[in-house]
Amino acid sequence: MRTRTANDAARGRLHLTRDEVHRLMRSAVRHHRHGRRDALMLRLAFEHGLRVSELVGTRWSAVDLVTHELRVTRAKGSWNGTHPLQGDTVRALKRYQRESGRTSGMVFVSERGAPVSADGFRRMLHRLSERVLGVKWHPHALRHACGVHLINQGVDLRTVQQYLGHANIQNTVAYTALTGRPFERLSF
Repeated sequence: MRTRTANDAARGRLHLTRDEVHRLMRSAVRHHRHGRRDALMLRLAFEHGLRVSELVGTRWSAVDLVTHELRVTRAKGSWNGTHPLQGDTVRALKRYQRESGRTSGMVFVSERGAPVSADGFRRMLHRLSERVLGVKWHPHALRHACGVHLINQGVDLRTVQQYLGHANIQNTVAYTALTGRPFERLSF
């Protein structure tokens, strides 16, 4: 069994790439009993930079499938916000809602109707990422992936700060160190 330090060294970075997240989602749908749910959890965590507690705490009342918005309730003193939902995400949420038959309460539940726990999501991600990517990834890597992806897309720091709910801009600035993109335009 690998240790956390060994996994950190094997990964070589603190964030998943967009392509890796998509590989995980595809594999979850194909190979997991609750694959659509698990893929949707991965999608929301990545697209909205959710902490695991924020993800598993998401309620259907925070999801507006008419206006395509997600009201994000942040943890750890971060700012709450309202995020637009992308078309693929809206379709996945509608499909999951139809299949689960649930329109209220917690979005992510087990087959017995109990909320998916943070530890349950963590274990699922560990198993899935080890099988698909060859190394265990932790849920916070999805939040990091969101921040790095936004920076790589050229989104300004203040917007990334607001999107991730950071009360302190220094928490957002850390994402610039994870990518070389800000330096691409420099020439010597």
